[in-house]
Amino acid sequence: MSWNPTQAHDAPGLGPVETLIIPRARDIGGFEVKRALPAPKRQMVGPFIFFDQVGPAEFLTGGGIDIRPHPHIGLATVTYLYKGAFEHRDSTGAHQIVHPGAVNWMIAGSGVTHSERTSREMRARPGSLFGIQTWVALPEAEEDRAASFEHHGKAALPFLEDEGKEVRLILGQAWGARAPVKTFSETFYADVVLAPGAQLPLPDEHEDRGVYVVEGSVTVAGDSFEAGRMMVFRPGDRISLSAGPQGARLMALGGATLNGPRYVSWNFVASSREKIEAAKEAWVKGDFEHGRFRLPPGDGAEFIPLPEALQPKAAP
Repeated sequence: MSWNPTQAHDAPGLGPVETLIIPRARDIGGFEVKRALPAPKRQMVGPFIFFDQVGPAEFLTGGGIDIRPHPHIGLATVTYLYKGAFEHRDSTGAHQIVHPGAVNWMIAGSGVTHSERTSREMRARPGSLFGIQTWVALPEAEEDRAASFEHHGKAALPFLEDEGKEVRLILGQAWGARAPVKTFSETFYADVVLAPGAQLPLPDEHEDRGVYVVEGSVTVAGDSFEAGRMMVFRPGDRISLSAGPQGARLMALGGATLNGPRYVSWNFVASSREKIEAAKEAWVKGDFEHGRFRLPPGDGAEFIPLPEALQPKAAP
């Protein structure tokens, strides 16, 4: 049996929508995001276990974001921007400026450390930032693999266009196309732009499917959903979306559910609490030369400490 932590119909009267999620605002150090996953009623959609809308935000000259080096285990991150850019560094040695329409795919595996900042060059002028950052939980057999990083430019991603629909496939397989990013379980993730009234059928070969409305609105089986809503649909139903009068931009996501629960603590995801506790201890120890975690080359002067409330408890 596949793992799905919320099978209850949490959205009565909304037809094929199994769960309706309204994101919560979260401060990530002077910068606010809208967090849809994990939600109180829904931990994952397929393997997606974390989903943040970042922005839209405008920066004055000299402004930007500074997310200091921090660790991950047991997941892969994907960053996708609509506007702006930022600088990614990680402990695999990767150093990449992320631009709209491109994909940064960082596989944490047994441990990685990364930072995300507005670069010095970008701070020299006013700027903006708008995008989505997600975490994809790794299958249990892949949790301890070595960390790695992939970058794929906008032109490398499949782009489908037809009758008022534009779809850029970011991860996985859907609508007869496959993205070049290496994934470890059945997955799909796409940036969709719909003209007013345009219809989009969701791929029906995936067990779990969801949609996050970024801009505009969509109608599903007669019910309308505005920007800032995530809908998770009942497995097996044929789903078609229609854009509202202003059109819509949305992220479609899903895939196969994992074979067991995932535990989440701070920036760590794992199939066991023991793996998370071991990662916490390694980060607190701070042996960045010989230990489990390294700091990103070129950005090792400071890092985010483990929150006091999550510090490992000393043995009695």
